[in-house]
Parts: sequence; C-alpha cells; structure tokens
Amino acid sequence: MTAKRLAVRCAIGLACLLLLGARPLPAYHADLSQTTVSGLSSGAYMAGQFAVIHSSIVSGVALVAGGPYYCSGHPGTPPFIAYIDNALSVCMNPALSWVEPPDSRFLWDRAQAFAQAGLIDDVGNLQRQAVYLFSGKLDHIFTAAVVDQAYNFYRFAGAARLRMRDDVEAGHGMITDDAGDQDCAASKAPYFNNCHLRLAEEMLAYLYPELKPASRRLSGRIVRFDQRPFAARASSMADTGYAYVPAACARLSCRVHVAFHGCLQHVAAIGDHFYARAGYNLLADANKLIVLYPQVEPSQLAPYNPLGCWDFWGYASPDTLQPDFHTRNGVQVRAVRAMLDRLAAPRR
Repeated sequence: MTAKRLAVRCAIGLACLLLLGARPLPAYHADLSQTTVSGLSSGAYMAGQFAVIHSSIVSGVALVAGGPYYCSGHPGTPPFIAYIDNALSVCMNPALSWVEPPDSRFLWDRAQAFAQAGLIDDVGNLQRQAVYLFSGKLDHIFTAAVVDQAYNFYRFAGAARLRMRDDVEAGHGMITDDAGDQDCAASKAPYFNNCHLRLAEEMLAYLYPELKPASRRLSGRIVRFDQRPFAARASSMADTGYAYVPAACARLSCRVHVAFHGCLQHVAAIGDHFYARAGYNLLADANKLIVLYPQVEPSQLAPYNPLGCWDFWGYASPDTLQPDFHTRNGVQVRAVRAMLDRLAAPRR
C-alpha cells in the first residue's frame, strides 16, 4: 500500500491512527507554576496524591468522589498494611464493609512525616492551594463519608480556599450537561451523568477565579502522544495519552490542568468521551489553558489492574508490601510529572 493510500484510509478513524502510532508529546514552554489537577474516583485519588506530592507547582485540586491522600495506607502498621483491602473498603464505601472511614488526622500526620523525610514536597505549600470537592448525594460507590475526610485533610493542611459541593442528586460519575450522557442518578459505566451541570467548568472556574466564559467552539486541537517514554512497562499506563492545546498555546506560555479519568474510562472502553467530551476543553480554550489527559489501561497480570484504575494502593510499585505510590518515586506520579516537564520545555 502506498503512503498516499494509507493516509486516505487513516482519515477514517481511530483504528487507522493506531497503525501510524502516536507522536512524541510536543514542548510548549508551558508555565507550571499554576498547575492544577482534577479527577474522578481513582482519578480523584491520583489527583489528590499528585497535588500533595508536587505541591510546589500545584496551585489547586478538584476531586470528584475521592478521599484523602494516602487513604489506603491506614489502617495497618508497616509492613503489614493491607493497601488493596483498604482501597476497596475504607477508601470507597466504609459502611458497606463495616469499617471506619479514613482517619484524616492520621493521614495528615503521615503526610507531614513523608515531607520531613523528603519523599514529597513541603506540605506547607498546601496552604496556598484551592480545593474543590464534589460528592453526589446518591453515590454509593465512593461515599460522602470518604469525601468528608478529604475535606478534613485539607482543613488540617490549612488550604487557602476549600469548597465541598454535596447538594446534587447524582450517582457516581463525571457530572455533565450533555443530553447524550446517562441519568444523573446512575452509578454505572461509562460513568458520565447528565445532571444539567457543567462540573468540569465549575471546577476550573473555582481553581482559576479569573477565567473568562467558555468558548463556543474550539480553536485548538487534541494532541495524541506516545506515553511510553514517560512510564515503565509494568505501570499499567497506556501507550497513548492525550492533551487539548488551544491555538494560542502554540505561541504563548500557557498554564496546565491535568485531568485524570476514572476506572473503566480508558480509551478502549469509552473512546474520546473523557478527553474530548468531559467538559474541560471549551473553558480551557477561552483561557489559554492546556489540558493534559494521561491514560491508564487495564492489565491482567503484573501489575494487576483489571478495571484500568489509577494507582492509589501500590499495584504498580516494584515492592507491593512497601509501595511508593504516594511519593515522588511512584511510577505513575513520575510519568505524569515527566509529561508536565515536557510541556514546559522550550519550543524547538
């Protein structure tokens, strides 16, 4: 087949794009000093981890159905912490498993100890962060008891601005104003719920109070890039990641928001639903904000991650008895930080 004929076929869709392979993530000379992060469920835990670990560059964090930093690390005493058991009980729906919610005071103490040991950034940086928390009133997968403890964690940390929104009759999912998404009360895949609320825009507007109204149409493009240079093979990270880059960011130094999808929201399951239609891009476009959409995918062996969740209990750590997911050494944390550093590199 000639190159011309292959190019014509590849105009048809994603399957053909896979044949060509993703390109390297471009450098945009991005400004990382006001980086913000958000996520849903396991993505919320990842966003919260990243915001604590790299608090020197993260100015705000928004968690949708997520609990406090290092949640799966308690209860237990090293090296006998049942991280995965905690993740599936204490950190999701404690009452269903007849256990107590996460202890935010203990977890705040651990964060301070990790900072003193040099494993994460100075937790004093959390005092300047803006924090937005969302808990659906009908969410029985990641319950309000867990999100409440995230609120308490940031209260102990002295976050500059802290908001909890728990007044929406929503199930478990990314909250949208898209008629094509499922009912607001649903708690099932693909976890996009039409509650007549543009939650992604509301979160970004809280994290960046000076934002202009959303664009009516996109000026920029979705960048599809190769994640493999950033992540170890046994990380459960997908080969391909995505970013939305407004047209202005091709010449200006823009800020970056990182959006972490939830479990069962990998591209093979939902296509472009998260990186193109979760609701971030139109507001980002109007405000010169790059949105990075890193991707994990299911893995059935090592590491074991059958639902394609972000790692908040240590499945990707070389030593699962003493995991490092909550530190700078965490495999996925390192990968995302490297992606940000690449975005911040000078343009060629």
